Amino acid sequence: MDGGGSSDMTLAFELAALKRLADPNGVFNDARGWTEYVGVVSEKPTYVVTNFTRKHRVRQDFFSGPRGVRESLENVKAQFDTDRHVFVGTTEEDEATAGAAGWEFLPLESAADAAGWELTDGEEPEDPFGDEGRDDWP
Repeated sequence: MDGGGSSDMTLAFELAALKRLADPNGVFNDARGWTEYVGVVSEKPTYVVTNFTRKHRVRQDFFSGPRGVRESLENVKAQFDTDRHVFVGTTEEDEATAGAAGWEFLPLESAADAAGWELTDGEEPEDPFGDEGRDDWP
């Protein structure tokens, strides 16, 4: 995805976009080669983002915390002074939020095509160690 542009960039993924990547950890490692900072923002509670990133071994430079996406993007932009701030999302709402926060918007499909990232349908495979459905658990 580099395309010869500046690597002085902060890249943020909306959690829904991150979940559609076949290898989120690989994507973050790849992105670190051409960005300064990379992280995740979401309307979801912090523990949802944390659980996903830990499960997939994604090391993020920032995350939303208890804020909404727009406030998170505004705070990240104020904290990480790079030439570009790019938000990767999946919806028109994501695009509007990026614009309102002063970020460039990049649809996930465009980012994946440019960088050679593999996408999935976004469904998590069932965790064989999950305890859902067990009635013998205390």
